[in-house]
Amino acid sequence: MDPSFSNRYCIAGIGHTRYGALPDTSVENLHVQAIQQAVADAGLTKYDIDGVLCLAPVSNFQIGYAVKLSGLLGITPRILGALDQEGASIITLIGYAMMAIDAKQCSVAVISYADNPRSGSRAIYGAPRGTDGIFGWFGTPAAYAMIARAHMEEYGTRAEQLGSVVVACRKHAQLTEHAERHREFSMEQYLSQPMLVDPFRPADCALVSDGGAALIVTSLAHCQSLGIRDPIRILGIGQGHQPQDLSHRQKLTTSGAVASGRQAFAMAGLGTSDIDVAELYDCFSITVPITLEDYGFCDKGEGGPFVENGRIEIGGTLPVNTAGGLLAETGLPGPQLVIEAVRQMRGNCGERQIMDAKVALVSNQGGIMQTHSTLILGR
Repeated sequence: MDPSFSNRYCIAGIGHTRYGALPDTSVENLHVQAIQQAVADAGLTKYDIDGVLCLAPVSNFQIGYAVKLSGLLGITPRILGALDQEGASIITLIGYAMMAIDAKQCSVAVISYADNPRSGSRAIYGAPRGTDGIFGWFGTPAAYAMIARAHMEEYGTRAEQLGSVVVACRKHAQLTEHAERHREFSMEQYLSQPMLVDPFRPADCALVSDGGAALIVTSLAHCQSLGIRDPIRILGIGQGHQPQDLSHRQKLTTSGAVASGRQAFAMAGLGTSDIDVAELYDCFSITVPITLEDYGFCDKGEGGPFVENGRIEIGGTLPVNTAGGLLAETGLPGPQLVIEAVRQMRGNCGERQIMDAKVALVSNQGGIMQTHSTLILGR
């Protein structure tokens, strides 16, 4: 994206529902609840919204979902659309909102996601992977387990290093009132868990959660005219993608974060040393060290040692997933990471607040490291 986009657009409002098992609430209701909160957080009304962008529910995909959502909100937007880059979708939608506003197709866009795989159907997460299903390749965990095993074989990454990611996320979730996993969780407890699919234990895998989340995107100039109190500036944004089939990739242990991060840092005019807090897509524990490597926080293969010894915990040199991430806050595919970054930039995270944090990095990732999007936010 054009570097001139930096510092011109912002996230003006955030909102989310409860997370966990919500069997008595429809997906549509979750969307509406989250959007209502985000609109109220920005100090707006639904009639200020003229762009509706969303990721349709993954567990029950529906055509024309943005049209349906607009009807439920009781508005007729100037633009609408649903995009599917799986877990990379939310940040990508933020970029599309920025482009639409720049083209004067809308002025205030809402971006939302909601789903109920925990109380509804989670069958999509356990589907066989084509003909490889004959050999036991069922669902997403097996694919990421192969990536984790490749990283271990190539770079010597150890189980304790994956456990460091899990323990950090659990510690941060204990400070997050709305997080799903509040209980203390030690390295000893992690290592005592049985294997789910080698080298992953249950704690290495994202939660399966019901819930909804929403964001309001507009220009900084429009914020002034609307009287929005605390906009968080979008400094950089980028995308990077890989072939769908793992067999077509040059390396299993490299993600789209390389290209995506390069774009976002260039747009922001910043480097890794400028980042105060990182909210990284952690559908599985291995994605955190890989993403840190690919963004350039450490050399390739050094992601395992990087996450050890409290370095990614609050109080460490690079706090990661300060509300718990997908491993402990909620399993939604990405919006909660953006919301936590906004809260950190506002300085209202209470016990988990990173002191003097001015720049936040967020990653979103979809499929089996097939899609990737990066967002850099600033105060």
